[in-house]
Amino acid sequence: MLSYNKISPIIYYCKAIEFVDIIYEKILKEREIMIDNFELKQLVEPLQNWFKGNARVLPWRENPLGYYVWISEIMLQQTRVEAVKPYFERFIKELPDVKSLAECPEDKLLKLWEGLGYYNRVRNLKVAANQIMEEYKGEIPSDYEELLKLKGIGNYTAGAIASIAYGKAVPAVDGNVLRVISRVTADDSDIMKQSVRAHMEQRLLDVMCDENTKVIPSVFNQALMELGAMVCVPNGTPHCEVCPWGEICEARKQNRIAELPVKKKAKARRVEEKTVLIIKDGEKLALHKRAKSGLLAGLYELPNTEGYLTEDEIIEYVKKKGYAPIRIQSVGEAKHIFSHVEWHMKGYVVFLQAEEFEDAGKKDNWLFVDVEETKEKYAIPSAFVKYTEYLNLVIGKEAIELSSERSSM
Repeated sequence: MLSYNKISPIIYYCKAIEFVDIIYEKILKEREIMIDNFELKQLVEPLQNWFKGNARVLPWRENPLGYYVWISEIMLQQTRVEAVKPYFERFIKELPDVKSLAECPEDKLLKLWEGLGYYNRVRNLKVAANQIMEEYKGEIPSDYEELLKLKGIGNYTAGAIASIAYGKAVPAVDGNVLRVISRVTADDSDIMKQSVRAHMEQRLLDVMCDENTKVIPSVFNQALMELGAMVCVPNGTPHCEVCPWGEICEARKQNRIAELPVKKKAKARRVEEKTVLIIKDGEKLALHKRAKSGLLAGLYELPNTEGYLTEDEIIEYVKKKGYAPIRIQSVGEAKHIFSHVEWHMKGYVVFLQAEEFEDAGKKDNWLFVDVEETKEKYAIPSAFVKYTEYLNLVIGKEAIELSSERSSM
């Protein structure tokens, strides 16, 4: 009889394979409670009833025209609802329809978007508006597949427009929806994977197209988003006590709410150090227009350089540009976070001789303008808000609120 230590390596290999198979079968059994084996139809009625009594009053919901839904959904990408409200109202007042959007000059469009960030969104809006004018006779298409042909519109936005504005039975899966469905089904698939999102869209589409579920597309999709925004929140403790799915939520039953949804951590943002210069004399201010592509493309910024410069280095830097600085003053540090990069900034005011502005715009593409003119014409990214405050130059949401206060006086 063979002793244990003389067993053939082949037997060890077979035992290992058998062990792996057992573990795999266990994993499959555990996944039986996840989305593919959860009866999603049971979610519809309590969710739609809850939404009818708990939906927030939002300006784009009052009259859900295709144009309003489209603009609001693009604005809401990466931006909180409360922050979007004044932007939406001002945008619709200035550009009330597709035609006015298509014809809007870029500088005005960027100024209307100032402070919202992710400026390619608004550029894509204009491109899509021209598509609609040229290919759809000025009417936003109601068909999901046609909406996907428009610049800047992906699965989620197409689903939102088609369902909310036109009542089409198509899902609209955003981060809120991924979270609430992952939790109610206790599905631990990585929601950052496109395959997971696509599978959830298909499962929800099956439910929405089932005649027996009595889905109201506009209500169902908005209710899913609302539940994620107001109850099944991403940060902090979810409000399970008021959730319409409280009794059927698998994550709650299994005490797994904190670990769901599973979301692979994004790559750490790189840090860029910058020296920001407020170059002025009296009410004149230097601005620089960024390149037409890349981060903050085409926007006006305060002149800045890579790295932290000393005051002596700043004076030499300005002199090399052809100007004569007479005084320099530190205005502190600031930080701004983009999706993939962080700017860590140190700011300085550099006062120039008055006659320097006679050559305005001719040196290094710097444009010298009145501060008051900047408020009306030039879109400055919110990355520089710390330094625009020094100039009493209000940008973004605060500028909208100030304008509204003055107009109501």
